[in-house]
Amino acid sequence: MELAGLSLSEVLTVLGGFAAAVVVLYLLKLRRRQVEVPFVHLWQQVLAEKQTTRLFSALKRILSLLVALLVVAALAFATGDPRYAGATDEGRTTVVLIDASASMQATDVAPSRLDAARERVAPLVAAMASADRMLVAQMDASTVPLSPLTSEPRLVEDGLERLRPTDVAADLGRGLRFSLDVLAGQPRPRVVIVSDGVLGPTGRVAERAREAGVEIDWIPIGEGGRNVAITAFSVRRYPLDKSRSEVLVELFNPTDEDASVELELSGDGEPIDVQRLRVGAGERLRRFFQNVTGADRTLEAHVAMADGAPDAQPADDRAYARLPERRRARVLAVSGGNLYLSAALLLDEYLDVTEVAPADYPPPGEFDVTIFDGWVPPSPPGTDAIYLAPVPAEGVEGPFVIRGEIERPFFDRVDRDHPIVQFTALRDVNIAASLDVELQDGDRVVAGDTGAPLLVTGSRSGRRLIALLFDVRRSDLPLRVAWPLLLINSIDHFVQEDARYLSSYETGETWYVPAPGDVTEATLVTPSGEERLVPVVDGRAVCTGLEAGFYTLRAGETEEVFAANLGPSDEAILEPAEALELAGEPAGEPEIGAASVRTEIWTWLVLLALAVIGVEWFTYHRRISV
Repeated sequence: MELAGLSLSEVLTVLGGFAAAVVVLYLLKLRRRQVEVPFVHLWQQVLAEKQTTRLFSALKRILSLLVALLVVAALAFATGDPRYAGATDEGRTTVVLIDASASMQATDVAPSRLDAARERVAPLVAAMASADRMLVAQMDASTVPLSPLTSEPRLVEDGLERLRPTDVAADLGRGLRFSLDVLAGQPRPRVVIVSDGVLGPTGRVAERAREAGVEIDWIPIGEGGRNVAITAFSVRRYPLDKSRSEVLVELFNPTDEDASVELELSGDGEPIDVQRLRVGAGERLRRFFQNVTGADRTLEAHVAMADGAPDAQPADDRAYARLPERRRARVLAVSGGNLYLSAALLLDEYLDVTEVAPADYPPPGEFDVTIFDGWVPPSPPGTDAIYLAPVPAEGVEGPFVIRGEIERPFFDRVDRDHPIVQFTALRDVNIAASLDVELQDGDRVVAGDTGAPLLVTGSRSGRRLIALLFDVRRSDLPLRVAWPLLLINSIDHFVQEDARYLSSYETGETWYVPAPGDVTEATLVTPSGEERLVPVVDGRAVCTGLEAGFYTLRAGETEEVFAANLGPSDEAILEPAEALELAGEPAGEPEIGAASVRTEIWTWLVLLALAVIGVEWFTYHRRISV
């Protein structure tokens, strides 16, 4: 037994002083009580009983004195704050990092891994000694403290109640850096990681923790189970028919058994298609949904086991995407008359085309893209531009310095990664002649002959350009399907950002969402309905999210919907790690001591004094001790 308050000598001094005072009070001569009687006969009865009650009265006074001394002793020892042996030793400082990533939503342990983590941490909190301090933190893409660094178990338990799962991967490196900051200069530092062990690399921070003498322990969570995850989901509209789309879905089976699943595609909340697929053990299976119709704004994919059995990981069973907005692009065509150009522009119903002669340029109105057919304006255009055989008039500076012509070039080299040549076949196109131009810094040759470029992208005066360096009327390109595709792809390449096409973002990353340039902040509404203000910088709302689903961005009078998905991480792997090695050493399980060392004995002493006083009060009013 140890005293954490007054020392033993001080306690005995207090006890001796107050006990002496009580004894002195009891030794004072009591004033006899006056009793009036109606006649002398009663005096005889009083005198007869006097001898028999003297001994009993003396006993009652001694008992009352002992009761008073017991109360004084209990209160005196309470001021010493007695503790069990070892309770006043130097306490341990612990940071508990609880993995709240997507894999902790798995239900292989009931009701979920995250709930099991709470239950495993509870005994650790209950075993805190009086000098121990603990902080519990949620670890996902970032690390957020849920409680202060405290010696009060109740505050830590309240923090555990605030623990919530997220749709991101856990970053153990950030968690350890956070822990080192908290534990700097603290006695007996320790980090307890509560996780399934499927964590990313930590860099040198684990070595720094070992060097700083920080004990690292691990509480493993999870048992493993069946799971098929959606790891990729994207959508694009067809260039020539924007009412139809093409959807890519990738499924991943991380287990060692084949799985039969049903993949369902929904658009704007309505079912579109269902496919039954077999995904092999460890396989990543890709499937395309072609000519998808019936969806205008949003798409959602859902995978489930074909036999109806529950999937052990619900977080990766769904994926979300937003379709590009079908906005009519405003196109200005400046041409002296080119039927091939006019006919190609008529194929896309979402193009609002205005055609003018070079003499009428610039016409009134605002445009997204300008097409210059064999003519170069005297001053740089105010829009992105597509140049067809850009030969400037005398005295006009064109986008390129022309060195001459190249006879009969061919498309020998085509950059298939560039979006403007998607779905086009250009290698067998016959061309009479093309311009031999001098490229500028930043120009990119998308397609060309071995010795000269034929299709170039770049920028001039802050505006983007695409240049086809030959006259299409002196080639057989207009007779091929590649001609309208090339033209419409080029327009889409320019207007796609203005149409604010957002397929999906990755949870946990920083997002830069297009927003009106005249606002400085916007309201972000999460899939769960939470609203928060986010800043808008240079026409982009800077935000992030930890939930997969559809988000809404409200900026000014506009409202934009975009999607976020769990990235292609290891969160689909449900098999827990067998060991957690950090800096070359395995993390062990934490030792849990006895919870009794936190018992506050002084409170029991005070309660004992109150109980004695209560008994004394009861006996007095019952005239037992009077």
